[in-house]
Amino acid sequence: MKVFLTGGSGYVGRPTIRALVRHGHDVTALARSAAAADVVARLGAEPVHGALTDAGVLREAATAADAAIHLGVEYSDDTALVDRNAAEAMQDGLGDRGSYVHTGGVWVYGNTDGVVGEDAPLNPPGITAWRPANEERVLAHGGHPVIVMPGLVYGHHGGLVEMFFAGPARTSGAVPVIGDGANHWALVHADDIAELYALALGAAPKSVYAGVSGQNVPLIDIARSLTPAGRIEHLTEADAEARMGPIAEAFALDQRLTPERARRELGWAPRHLDALTELRVPE
Repeated sequence: MKVFLTGGSGYVGRPTIRALVRHGHDVTALARSAAAADVVARLGAEPVHGALTDAGVLREAATAADAAIHLGVEYSDDTALVDRNAAEAMQDGLGDRGSYVHTGGVWVYGNTDGVVGEDAPLNPPGITAWRPANEERVLAHGGHPVIVMPGLVYGHHGGLVEMFFAGPARTSGAVPVIGDGANHWALVHADDIAELYALALGAAPKSVYAGVSGQNVPLIDIARSLTPAGRIEHLTEADAEARMGPIAEAFALDQRLTPERARRELGWAPRHLDALTELRVPE
């Protein structure tokens, strides 16, 4: 199968290309720069030069493919519009010929009341409030849409966990924790979510999957793993927002989710199930 994807040179895109190649697919990947083109080529994908805002390029690349995966995000004031237009272009290009896998995120569920699945009510923080409307449009478009909603992705010394928590631990010896840290994060390793994207190509139309490994870990435990010999700095939500911006509201969420649907329907079997050990900084 020929698969086109956006975001292939990014943090999740790189292991996703590897997973697709491992599954025997031919991969084409959007590349905005020469450096991005070099990255995806070295991973085994054919670069398609263009940006997320190039609807014509996206439509043409999807038309030439059997399926598409949308991982790319343009962080700007127009994030929602760019995401919506990119999805529509790729879905139009594919028509009814193959799966279009769209990226969401579990933050849209807000605080969960215990362990929940994909049918839980939505209550997104401000930073992801735009996602539900875009995902509704994707599912209503026709063709063969599938949505994958990653949890907090970690591994390979990257992702939001490393950016906002491991980084401060290495530079100042202190890890910031919002509140008392009793809130849970729904985690998933980059390699495991990449495998889910590959498997989602075979999902039924209009399927939605929580891309979490079942590791619903209290924030305080993550902080202690990241700074075993250092200190933890407790912040109020207001202080956290002043330091981190709007993403602090999302980091403060208490979320526990199950991967049962993807396990049952796709045979997804996450392999990285000990995040605290993988994130631990040596003393």
